[in-house]
Amino acid sequence: MELGGKSCLIIFDDADLDKAVEWVMFGAFWTNGQICSSTSRILIHERVADTFYSKLRSRAQSINIGDPLQPGCRMGPVVSASQYDRVRTYVQVGQDDGATLLTGGRRPPNCPKGYYMEPTVFVNVKPHMRIWKEEIFGPVLSVGTFSSESEAVQLANDSEFGLAGAVISADLERCKRVAEALECGIVWVNCSQPCFCQAPWGGNKSSGFGRELGEWGLENFLSVKQVTEYVSPNIWDWYSPQSKL
Repeated sequence: MELGGKSCLIIFDDADLDKAVEWVMFGAFWTNGQICSSTSRILIHERVADTFYSKLRSRAQSINIGDPLQPGCRMGPVVSASQYDRVRTYVQVGQDDGATLLTGGRRPPNCPKGYYMEPTVFVNVKPHMRIWKEEIFGPVLSVGTFSSESEAVQLANDSEFGLAGAVISADLERCKRVAEALECGIVWVNCSQPCFCQAPWGGNKSSGFGRELGEWGLENFLSVKQVTEYVSPNIWDWYSPQSKL
Protein backbone atom coordinates (compact mmCIF):
# COMPACT_ATOMS: atom_id res chain seq x y z
CA MET A 1 0.00 0.00 0.00
CA GLU A 2 1.55 3.28 -1.16
CA LEU A 3 0.25 6.41 0.59
CA GLY A 4 2.11 9.39 -0.83
CA GLY A 5 5.05 11.36 0.46
CA LYS A 6 7.02 14.57 0.86
CA SER A 7 10.24 13.52 -0.79
CA CYS A 8 13.51 15.40 -0.39
CA LEU A 9 16.23 16.08 -2.97
CA ILE A 10 19.67 16.99 -1.58
CA ILE A 11 22.10 19.03 -3.71
CA PHE A 12 25.73 19.31 -2.62
CA ASP A 13 28.06 22.17 -3.44
CA ASP A 14 30.08 20.09 -5.94
CA ALA A 15 27.04 19.47 -8.14
CA ASP A 16 26.60 20.85 -11.65
CA LEU A 17 23.91 23.40 -10.78
CA ASP A 18 22.50 23.66 -14.31
CA LYS A 19 21.89 19.91 -14.39
CA ALA A 20 20.62 19.98 -10.82
CA VAL A 21 18.06 22.68 -11.64
CA GLU A 22 16.68 20.58 -14.51
CA TRP A 23 16.17 17.60 -12.21
CA VAL A 24 14.65 19.81 -9.53
CA MET A 25 12.17 21.14 -12.10
CA PHE A 26 11.26 17.69 -13.36
CA GLY A 27 11.07 16.25 -9.86
CA ALA A 28 8.67 18.90 -8.61
CA PHE A 29 6.71 20.13 -11.64
CA TRP A 30 6.31 16.98 -13.75
CA THR A 31 2.56 16.20 -13.93
CA ASN A 32 2.04 19.65 -12.40
CA GLY A 33 3.33 18.39 -9.08
CA GLN A 34 0.50 15.89 -8.84
CA ILE A 35 2.61 12.80 -8.24
CA CYS A 36 3.13 10.86 -5.03
CA SER A 37 6.93 10.74 -5.34
CA SER A 38 7.39 14.44 -6.15
CA THR A 39 10.68 15.71 -4.75
CA SER A 40 8.96 18.83 -3.48
CA ARG A 41 11.48 19.44 -0.69
CA ILE A 42 14.91 20.67 -1.79
CA LEU A 43 17.99 20.95 0.40
CA ILE A 44 20.75 23.01 -1.23
CA HIS A 45 24.21 23.50 0.27
CA GLU A 46 24.41 26.99 1.72
CA ARG A 47 27.62 27.84 -0.18
CA VAL A 48 25.86 27.65 -3.56
CA ALA A 49 22.33 28.58 -2.52
CA ASP A 50 22.18 32.08 -4.03
CA THR A 51 23.48 30.91 -7.42
CA PHE A 52 21.06 28.00 -7.36
CA TYR A 53 18.11 30.29 -6.54
CA SER A 54 18.89 32.54 -9.49
CA LYS A 55 19.09 29.64 -11.92
CA LEU A 56 15.97 27.97 -10.53
CA ARG A 57 13.87 31.13 -10.71
CA SER A 58 14.86 31.73 -14.33
CA ARG A 59 14.06 28.17 -15.40
CA ALA A 60 10.79 28.00 -13.47
CA GLN A 61 9.61 31.21 -15.12
CA SER A 62 10.43 29.76 -18.54
CA ILE A 63 8.03 26.81 -18.30
CA ASN A 64 5.39 26.87 -21.03
CA ILE A 65 2.02 26.74 -19.23
CA GLY A 66 -1.25 26.17 -21.04
CA ASP A 67 -3.53 23.66 -22.72
CA PRO A 68 -1.74 20.29 -22.46
CA LEU A 69 -3.15 19.31 -25.88
CA GLN A 70 -1.19 22.11 -27.52
CA PRO A 71 2.36 21.47 -28.82
CA GLY A 72 5.11 22.69 -26.53
CA CYS A 73 3.04 22.73 -23.35
CA ARG A 74 5.03 21.59 -20.32
CA MET A 75 2.54 22.36 -17.56
CA GLY A 76 -1.23 22.13 -17.54
CA PRO A 77 -3.87 22.70 -14.85
CA VAL A 78 -4.31 20.88 -11.58
CA VAL A 79 -7.02 18.26 -11.58
CA SER A 80 -10.02 20.01 -9.97
CA ALA A 81 -11.40 23.15 -8.38
CA SER A 82 -10.95 21.72 -4.89
CA GLN A 83 -7.33 20.85 -5.56
CA TYR A 84 -6.72 24.29 -7.06
CA ASP A 85 -8.11 25.89 -3.89
CA ARG A 86 -5.92 23.59 -1.78
CA VAL A 87 -2.78 24.63 -3.64
CA ARG A 88 -3.67 28.33 -3.38
CA THR A 89 -4.24 27.89 0.36
CA TYR A 90 -0.78 26.38 0.80
CA VAL A 91 0.79 29.27 -1.12
CA GLN A 92 -0.79 31.67 1.36
CA VAL A 93 0.23 29.46 4.29
CA GLY A 94 3.84 29.52 3.11
CA GLN A 95 3.84 33.30 3.02
CA ASP A 96 2.10 33.57 6.39
CA ASP A 97 4.68 31.23 7.96
CA GLY A 98 7.53 33.45 6.78
CA ALA A 99 8.92 31.60 3.74
CA THR A 100 10.18 33.73 0.84
CA LEU A 101 8.21 33.42 -2.40
CA LEU A 102 10.92 33.26 -5.07
CA THR A 103 8.56 32.95 -8.03
CA GLY A 104 5.04 31.89 -8.97
CA GLY A 105 2.14 31.57 -6.60
CA ARG A 106 -0.48 33.00 -8.92
CA ARG A 107 -2.58 32.25 -11.99
CA PRO A 108 -0.58 32.54 -15.25
CA PRO A 109 -1.64 35.69 -17.19
CA ASN A 110 -2.16 33.63 -20.36
CA CYS A 111 -4.62 31.25 -18.64
CA PRO A 112 -7.62 33.31 -17.48
CA LYS A 113 -9.78 30.19 -17.10
CA GLY A 114 -9.18 26.76 -15.65
CA TYR A 115 -7.26 25.50 -12.63
CA TYR A 116 -3.84 26.84 -13.59
CA MET A 117 -1.07 27.78 -11.19
CA GLU A 118 2.38 29.09 -12.03
CA PRO A 119 5.33 26.94 -10.95
CA THR A 120 5.80 28.13 -7.39
CA VAL A 121 9.10 28.18 -5.50
CA PHE A 122 9.56 29.09 -1.84
CA VAL A 123 13.04 29.58 -0.37
CA ASN A 124 14.20 30.13 3.21
CA VAL A 125 11.77 27.38 4.19
CA LYS A 126 12.24 26.05 7.72
CA PRO A 127 11.54 22.49 8.95
CA HIS A 128 8.61 23.57 11.15
CA MET A 129 6.67 25.16 8.26
CA ARG A 130 3.63 23.37 6.86
CA ILE A 131 4.79 23.69 3.26
CA TRP A 132 7.90 21.73 4.26
CA LYS A 133 6.05 19.01 6.17
CA GLU A 134 2.73 18.47 4.35
CA GLU A 135 2.03 16.94 0.94
CA ILE A 136 0.52 19.66 -1.26
CA PHE A 137 0.11 17.69 -4.50
CA GLY A 138 0.58 20.68 -6.76
CA PRO A 139 3.35 22.74 -8.43
CA VAL A 140 4.82 24.09 -5.18
CA LEU A 141 8.48 23.62 -4.31
CA SER A 142 10.00 24.25 -0.87
CA VAL A 143 13.73 24.95 -0.58
CA GLY A 144 15.94 24.99 2.50
CA THR A 145 19.69 24.97 3.08
CA PHE A 146 22.24 22.80 4.90
CA SER A 147 25.92 23.03 5.81
CA SER A 148 27.04 19.41 6.22
CA GLU A 149 26.22 15.94 4.96
CA SER A 150 24.98 14.79 8.35
CA GLU A 151 22.68 17.81 8.66
CA ALA A 152 21.26 17.20 5.19
CA VAL A 153 20.44 13.58 6.00
CA GLN A 154 18.88 14.54 9.33
CA LEU A 155 16.68 17.19 7.72
CA ALA A 156 15.64 14.88 4.89
CA ASN A 157 14.69 12.08 7.30
CA ASP A 158 12.82 14.40 9.66
CA SER A 159 9.49 13.63 8.03
CA GLU A 160 6.50 11.44 8.72
CA PHE A 161 6.80 10.23 5.12
CA GLY A 162 9.36 7.93 3.53
CA LEU A 163 8.45 7.26 -0.08
CA ALA A 164 11.39 8.63 -2.07
CA GLY A 165 14.50 10.78 -1.93
CA ALA A 166 17.32 11.95 -4.17
CA VAL A 167 20.91 13.14 -3.96
CA ILE A 168 22.93 15.13 -6.50
CA SER A 169 26.71 15.31 -6.14
CA ALA A 170 29.87 14.75 -8.17
CA ASP A 171 31.13 12.51 -5.35
CA LEU A 172 29.67 9.06 -5.98
CA GLU A 173 30.90 7.70 -2.65
CA ARG A 174 28.98 10.48 -0.93
CA CYS A 175 25.92 9.65 -3.03
CA LYS A 176 26.17 6.04 -1.91
CA ARG A 177 26.39 7.02 1.75
CA VAL A 178 23.43 9.37 1.51
CA ALA A 179 21.34 6.86 -0.45
CA GLU A 180 21.89 4.27 2.27
CA ALA A 181 21.12 6.78 5.03
CA LEU A 182 17.84 8.11 3.60
CA GLU A 183 14.80 6.53 5.28
CA CYS A 184 12.71 5.86 2.20
CA GLY A 185 11.87 3.11 -0.26
CA ILE A 186 13.16 4.78 -3.45
CA VAL A 187 16.35 6.82 -3.96
CA TRP A 188 17.52 8.58 -7.12
CA VAL A 189 21.19 9.46 -7.61
CA ASN A 190 21.95 12.50 -9.78
CA CYS A 191 18.38 12.49 -11.09
CA SER A 192 14.75 12.51 -9.92
CA GLN A 193 11.67 10.50 -10.89
CA PRO A 194 12.90 7.88 -13.42
CA CYS A 195 10.66 4.85 -12.87
CA PHE A 196 11.04 1.30 -14.15
CA CYS A 197 8.42 -1.44 -13.97
CA GLN A 198 11.14 -3.98 -13.11
CA ALA A 199 12.11 -2.13 -9.90
CA PRO A 200 10.25 -2.19 -6.56
CA TRP A 201 8.02 0.79 -5.76
CA GLY A 202 6.87 1.73 -2.27
CA GLY A 203 7.84 3.53 0.90
CA ASN A 204 8.32 3.50 4.64
CA LYS A 205 6.73 5.25 7.62
CA SER A 206 3.45 7.02 6.69
CA SER A 207 4.14 6.46 3.00
CA GLY A 208 2.85 2.91 3.37
CA PHE A 209 4.18 -0.63 3.39
CA GLY A 210 4.89 -3.38 0.89
CA ARG A 211 6.08 -2.96 -2.69
CA GLU A 212 4.54 -2.74 -6.12
CA LEU A 213 6.21 -3.60 -9.46
CA GLY A 214 8.95 -6.08 -10.27
CA GLU A 215 9.15 -9.50 -8.68
CA TRP A 216 8.55 -7.82 -5.29
CA GLY A 217 5.12 -6.65 -6.46
CA LEU A 218 4.12 -10.21 -7.28
CA GLU A 219 4.53 -11.17 -3.63
CA ASN A 220 1.31 -9.29 -2.84
CA PHE A 221 -0.58 -11.87 -4.93
CA LEU A 222 1.07 -14.91 -3.34
CA SER A 223 0.46 -16.80 -0.10
CA VAL A 224 3.54 -18.22 1.58
CA LYS A 225 3.24 -21.72 3.00
CA GLN A 226 5.64 -23.48 5.39
CA VAL A 227 6.22 -27.23 4.84
CA THR A 228 8.31 -29.14 7.41
CA GLU A 229 9.48 -32.73 6.91
CA TYR A 230 10.91 -34.93 9.68
CA VAL A 231 13.85 -36.89 8.23
CA SER A 232 15.53 -38.48 11.26
CA PRO A 233 15.16 -42.31 11.56
CA ASN A 234 14.88 -41.93 15.34
CA ILE A 235 11.61 -41.73 17.23
CA TRP A 236 10.85 -38.23 18.46
CA ASP A 237 10.69 -39.57 22.02
CA TRP A 238 9.90 -36.31 23.76
CA TYR A 239 7.68 -38.03 26.35
CA SER A 240 9.87 -41.00 27.24
CA PRO A 241 10.13 -41.81 31.03
CA GLN A 242 12.82 -39.92 32.86
CA SER A 243 16.08 -41.81 33.25
CA LYS A 244 16.70 -43.49 36.66
CA LEU A 245 20.40 -42.66 36.50
